[in-house]
Amino acid sequence: MSLFRFHKRSGVYRQVFGFLFGHWRRQPGLIALICGGILIATLAEVLVPLFVGRLVDALADAEVLRTLVARETAWDSAVMAFVVILVLGAVMVVMRHFAFVGIVRLTLRMMSDIAGGAFARVQHFSSDWHANSFAGSTVRKISRGMWALDLLNDTLLVALLPSLVVLLGSAALLGAQWPVMGLVVALGAGVFVTLTVVLSTHYVAPAARLSNAWDTKVGGTLADAVSCNAVVKGFGAETREEARLTGVLAKWNGRTRRTWMAATWSGTAQLLALLVLRTAIIGTVLLLWWHGRASPGDVAYVLTTYFVVHGYLREVGMNVHNLQRSVNDMEELVAIHHTPLGIEDRQDAVPAQVRAGRIAFDAVSFHYPGHELPLYDGLSLTIEGGERVGLVGHSGSGKTTFVKLIQRLHDVTGGAVMIDGQDVRTVQQGSLRRHIAVVAQEPILFHRTLAENIAYARPDATRAEIEQAAELANAHGFIARLPRGYATLVGERGVKLSGGERQRVALARAFLADAPILILDEATSSLDSESEALIQEAMERLMVGRTTLVI
Repeated sequence: MSLFRFHKRSGVYRQVFGFLFGHWRRQPGLIALICGGILIATLAEVLVPLFVGRLVDALADAEVLRTLVARETAWDSAVMAFVVILVLGAVMVVMRHFAFVGIVRLTLRMMSDIAGGAFARVQHFSSDWHANSFAGSTVRKISRGMWALDLLNDTLLVALLPSLVVLLGSAALLGAQWPVMGLVVALGAGVFVTLTVVLSTHYVAPAARLSNAWDTKVGGTLADAVSCNAVVKGFGAETREEARLTGVLAKWNGRTRRTWMAATWSGTAQLLALLVLRTAIIGTVLLLWWHGRASPGDVAYVLTTYFVVHGYLREVGMNVHNLQRSVNDMEELVAIHHTPLGIEDRQDAVPAQVRAGRIAFDAVSFHYPGHELPLYDGLSLTIEGGERVGLVGHSGSGKTTFVKLIQRLHDVTGGAVMIDGQDVRTVQQGSLRRHIAVVAQEPILFHRTLAENIAYARPDATRAEIEQAAELANAHGFIARLPRGYATLVGERGVKLSGGERQRVALARAFLADAPILILDEATSSLDSESEALIQEAMERLMVGRTTLVI
């Protein structure tokens, strides 16, 4: 089982880093600027301890030398070392600044790109995917993945890249002068990094993944209850929903506590490893000094190098944890990009050309996944352009599926659905659906103005065209009576409007779309008699000259 989990996690790492590097490749110049600046700044930091040692040696020589010339020479050496230290410090500051400016630009571009890309992909997922997914959880995956990308960029470019340069550079410089010291630093750092990686990936990470899963469930539970608040209020179920959330939060609390405690124990083990490394380095340099192979300046050089290395090693522990955390947080976002769309346009798909609106089912077969019996088996029929057809049947008989096949929200498993002689699978989905207007039993409105909701069918519509569509839908009267008229915000899903008002706005949207095919999905089944009369009148006008299917 552990081997299976290892392969599974390695696959996740490949997907996340492949996703990250794919975005890096879009901005090669910026990546080169960032990496170049970080490398130069870090190399300057690695060289500082060397000149600190030379400064200490110069000061020590000045104390023991008696002649004025010798003391002046020592003074010159000390000043030179001091100037080099200042120059190296200035190089570090300037190059880090340029690198950080580059990282800010890189990360903001990437966050915008991945948010837009994830949103576009979610928009194109099939209706089945949306039916099986919490909207709140999806939003949380995208937003959490965006900020995880910020952390991942910082971890790789600001933390791990400099750490690698410091560890390799310090071990090489020390090893060039004292091979044993270089070996101690290299081995000690290698053991520490290995320990950190093992603890993070095999101890902390599994707990973090479970914690993330419950974090997503918390978001989904909150969104589900808030979006259905009217139902909650209607049944006086506030206490029941609070109890349900309390149960989910209890699970989240336990999983998150386990993650945080695992991180705490991991940090303690890393501190103990650093204590052992510190003892080994200081003990080795003291032995070198005792045997006359190191000067006081050399001791200062080694100790200063150790403190630089120690700082980076301590950050390695935190950064490996951040790396794991950012990969965990990005995993669900990247999975969105690897999830099949379900129904995709063919590469050679062309825009739909619909004029008459003639619909033909040619030996259509269809069954839902997991269902043994087909819903349709060899169904053939023709609906002529401009014809009105009623779809009648008990619940589950396939009325809604019939119109979804026309819209290509599902693909047939056999046969073909033709509109004006075109197989719906050969045309672009967006263009196909723009030729079909749908008025549903529960119309969905955006939390935008009434004008924007009506114009959603045709964003370039003028104000006069919007008002004309509203008049045809018997909606202009109630809109004109509102304090802000067409500029009124309707609330989430149109909650500020009555059912009849929402339905008339949906009809106005259909009038503005002026599509040759019209689908009325139980559009008046849940309305009062007055609203139903107004909507029936509007629908009669809307159906004129269109192929109409009435459920």
